[in-house]
Formats: sequence, structure tokens, C-alpha cells
Amino acid sequence: MSEDLNQLWAQARLQLEQQGIGGLLARRPQVAPLSPPRTVGELAQLIDETLLRPDATFSEVDAFLAQARAFPFRSVCLHGCHVARAVSAMAGTQVLVAAVVGFPHGAAPSAAKAAEAGLAAEAGARELDMVIPIGTLKSHDLPGLLADILAVREAAPSATLKVILETSLLSPLETAMGAMVAERAGADFVKTSTGFAQGGASVESVRILRAMVGPEVGVKASGGIRSLSELFAMVAAGATRIGTSRGHALCTEFAATHGGTGAARP
Repeated sequence: MSEDLNQLWAQARLQLEQQGIGGLLARRPQVAPLSPPRTVGELAQLIDETLLRPDATFSEVDAFLAQARAFPFRSVCLHGCHVARAVSAMAGTQVLVAAVVGFPHGAAPSAAKAAEAGLAAEAGARELDMVIPIGTLKSHDLPGLLADILAVREAAPSATLKVILETSLLSPLETAMGAMVAERAGADFVKTSTGFAQGGASVESVRILRAMVGPEVGVKASGGIRSLSELFAMVAAGATRIGTSRGHALCTEFAATHGGTGAARP
């Protein structure tokens, strides 16, 4: 790992320790990036195919879900009000259903986020993408951030939890601290962005996230990933999951240039 990331890790860990957050893990070896996908099926397994437009109609959601069955995406990610619809539509495939929580600003009370997470899980969501209270992190209130993530984690303990930091609004140190707090709270992934702020994923933010958490924690890059070259760059930087609203188009392009269809498997 580069010296700058080592220094950033040390600075962030010191901030957590000074604010009384214990149970931190020792420094672990850097995780090697995933190999580039060789087949359309491998590509689709990296992707959370996403529809989070607030004005999406039921017919648009249904069309999105029908199209998502064409490839074996890791998940389809929608608002909580569409979870039951998505569970029904994805029946008979391995495509999971993910729901966003506290989206897109993360500013709801922790109890409201916990209730939203619990309802989504009860409706069949297997994965949850929660937005942190960004101002809490930027205020360097790390115990408050930990409590917010823990509230969601405890409300849906069996769901895969992805914690959105909105890295385009953060400094490198804030990104590092947020990632460490998320790991301490039991997150399964740290995630760059909602796609609804003043920027999305960047190679640098993915590099920081990958360097700050251990191998048990994935890194999801999302926000503004619209081409295969951008997707491959995020994977090379350390992303293990990609969030995009263009998953079907990207898989179709990959299939045309590399062969195969990779239809969703029963």
C-alpha cells in the first residue's frame, strides 16, 4: 500500500480511538483487486442494477424488472415501496432484491431509518443500501455516526448492509473515518455515492475505501458509472460491487463484444 494511504489509515484510526470507539482491528494486508470479468455472467455478478428515480411509475418499475431478468445481476436496487413488486418479479432467479434506506440524504432520525430497514427486510429485501447522516461525519461526531449505522444493522441483522458515505462531499480523512466506523458497526460493504449529490464514484475514493477496511468488507462504487471503461477502472481500484442504472446496457455491450448472453439463472 502507498505511504499516503498508510498515513491516512493511521490518522483515521487515531480519530476513532480518541473518540472512544474501541474494538478496532489491527492493520491488515491490502486486498488485491478483482480480476476483470471474462464473461458477461461474471460482469453481471458485479452489478447492482438500479432504478432510484423518485418519479418512476409502476409500469416503468415493471419494465425495469422484466429487463433485469435478461442477465444474472447480483441484485436489483430500488426504493422500499417497490420491494414486494421486485421480489415477485425476480422469483425463480438468483437475482437478489436490494432496497435503499434513508435515501438520498441520510438525514432522517436513526429510528426512522431502522424502521425503514426492518420493513424492507420483512418485504423480502436481502440487501440494504443505507445513507449515513453526512453532516454527522463532517462534524467528526464518530460515536453519533456509529450509532446511526448500528441502528440499521440491528434492525435487519441478516441483510447484507451497504453503507453509503457520499464521498464526493467528504475529505480523504472523512472518507477514511467513515469507512472505519462502518466496518466497526458491522457493515458488509462501504459504498461511495448515491448518485444524487454533486458527484459520484471516483477511482481515488474507491482506492481509499479499499485501503481502510479489511478483506471481509466489500467496496461498492456507484454514481456516474456509465461505461465499461469506467466500470473496469473502479474494479481495478478495488471495487467489488458496482451500482449503475445502465447494467443492462453495459452487459449487452459486453456480450456483443465478448460473446454470450448470461441470462438470469433459475
